Amino acid sequence: MTTPLRAALSVVLLAGFYVLALGLIGVLGGLTFVAVTEGRVGPALQLGVLTLVSVTGVVLALVRVTRAARAAGRGEAGILLTRQDAPELWRHLHEVARIVRTRMPDEVRLVPEVNAAVSEDTRFLGLVGGRRRLYLGVPLLQGLTVGQVRSVLAHELGHYSSAHTRLAPVAYRGREAVLATVAELHDNVVGKVLERYAYLYLLVSAAVSRSQELEADRLSVAAAGRDVAQGALRELPVLDAAWDTYLGQYVSIGLRHGYAPTSAGFFAGFGAMLAARTEELGRLRTQAPLARQSRWDSHPPIAARVEAMEAMPDAGFAVHDTRPATRLVAGFDRVAATVVDAAFEFRGVPQRLEWAPLVALSVGKHTEEVAAGFLETVARLAQRPSADVPLLLDLLTAGWFAELARAVAPGEPAEEAADHTRYLIRTAFQVEAVRSGAGTWQGSWAGPAMVVAPNGAVLDIAQVAELASTTQGVPAARKWLEAAGVLAPTIAG
Repeated sequence: MTTPLRAALSVVLLAGFYVLALGLIGVLGGLTFVAVTEGRVGPALQLGVLTLVSVTGVVLALVRVTRAARAAGRGEAGILLTRQDAPELWRHLHEVARIVRTRMPDEVRLVPEVNAAVSEDTRFLGLVGGRRRLYLGVPLLQGLTVGQVRSVLAHELGHYSSAHTRLAPVAYRGREAVLATVAELHDNVVGKVLERYAYLYLLVSAAVSRSQELEADRLSVAAAGRDVAQGALRELPVLDAAWDTYLGQYVSIGLRHGYAPTSAGFFAGFGAMLAARTEELGRLRTQAPLARQSRWDSHPPIAARVEAMEAMPDAGFAVHDTRPATRLVAGFDRVAATVVDAAFEFRGVPQRLEWAPLVALSVGKHTEEVAAGFLETVARLAQRPSADVPLLLDLLTAGWFAELARAVAPGEPAEEAADHTRYLIRTAFQVEAVRSGAGTWQGSWAGPAMVVAPNGAVLDIAQVAELASTTQGVPAARKWLEAAGVLAPTIAG
């Protein structure tokens, strides 16, 4: 079945869902009327309540989806990128639109996502087109080449060329409405019947979406060349993983403690991390792309899309424009900062800081919290009102590492509990090093933050924690901590 026919079937099935829902409600209403006319008060009351609940559920679901659609307001997402802001990007758009034989987008908007997407304001169930928007993620520009972004642009404009965007709003809101209706009615007989129908509708809808992605991939190859298009696809999961790491290990830890990067520093930090982790990202690129797929997935797996491109006509581009895609936007750093201002309000965040002090403060507070919880456990085991690093070392000298591991990771496998305990010991040593003035926190885009001595040398506290995890190694660990100035020297006798 061709993609247009599948799309039409999806819309027909969506209409059928509500025809079925209204039909079931009509049957219930009819049965209620019959029960009333026959004087069967009990059944009439039960059927009447079920009819009312079903009508209410359908109405509430539609109202909820309508409100969500209005609240989403995606048309205003990100910042507008005009031809004056990015003349080279718009030039590529013109070339790609000509190749894929479609009308240009009316707007290009930069968004803070590892994603690109298109939308179109349509009328009359997609029969009449309207204003077109292209959404382009800032992290994509930071992680892809000019040639790869051209491939992405061709893919997205390909959705226009094949009229995918005409029915996309209907299909998307349709899925939302179907799921919301089933959720509202899941406890009654109407909901049980609709669940079976929804299963069929969602299967067809997902299949339509996957077919549309492969059609758009064909145009991506036509506009940028097979190797470039395949390279762009393979790079997307790498950038996704990097973005998750950046948000989780850098941005989020600061937000939890009341700090946020400056507007200029937000995307600059991601660029710095990409540059610092080339080896790690290179290892990710060597991994086989995802090949598994659920029948519910809206996109085919990367591996299947890359393989399908082998059979697609190649444009035969001899030169891959390997310049960073940030070159497509004049004054990229300034423009990226305006995306941050438009997308994030940072409500409740008292301080916007440069990365060096942000990492020092946020990582410092985080490790203090972790170490404090660990030392409470140490105090409980030692039956003391409080605990510190010297008491921790005393317990480790007495061979209490296993008891500590069981206390901090109850029920975990022995090796995992031991690893977690070594991490907590390291954290306690790091906090003590900073508290004593023997070291300070220093961020690293290549990995976790480190504690460094006043002369700038990294304090290898992880190795010291490893020593302290064995009874035989505790004396050497204590000696190292004293020599580094983390602990006061032990007075003999």
